[in-house]
Amino acid sequence: MKEKLIQRYSAAERINHWVVAWCFILLAISGLAFFYPAFFWLTGVFGTPQLARMLHPFIGVVMFVGFLVQFFRYYHHNFIDQEDVEWMKAVGTVMKGHEVGDIGRYNGGQKGMFWLMSICMLVLLATGLVIWRQYFAGFFPIPVIRIALLLHAASAIALIAGIIVHVYAALWVKGTIRAMAEGVVTHAWARKHHPRWFREMTGRK
Repeated sequence: MKEKLIQRYSAAERINHWVVAWCFILLAISGLAFFYPAFFWLTGVFGTPQLARMLHPFIGVVMFVGFLVQFFRYYHHNFIDQEDVEWMKAVGTVMKGHEVGDIGRYNGGQKGMFWLMSICMLVLLATGLVIWRQYFAGFFPIPVIRIALLLHAASAIALIAGIIVHVYAALWVKGTIRAMAEGVVTHAWARKHHPRWFREMTGRK
């Protein structure tokens, strides 16, 4: 019997997601190399340390623009409601494989990740411009640059931690990777994990 599928993401959405994802990977590699000497060898991914330092801010701008597109595409799906609060309270039950609440397109954890990414992206962009030595650092006093460096590193660590959780959750919930790889999910997956969204997509009561 052929499985029934629902489109979760269009080709444009998936391309946008993977552009942001690959930019994040490159930025995490180069950023960790600059932040901690033991990881400096990671600059070899870019060819030379100098090239890694030069490309890091440009890749950062690309990632921010890509995420900005995602933000305006999804923000209205990510307002937290009472169902999400109940989901967050019962996250232990969810981790055992039992979904809680009448969840829409995104659950409380996904919404929390969305807003964490949004805040981190804004901080990383603002501080990144301040410390971008080639173009903007000369306009700011040294104390401001030092604070920007601290906030940039803190936001990057928070974002990396969040993305690790995001990837783990995607691997842990069977069928989630397919949504971003092929753009579709099964009716059974949607009905179990996002019942309200399933009803909206199928017109079922």
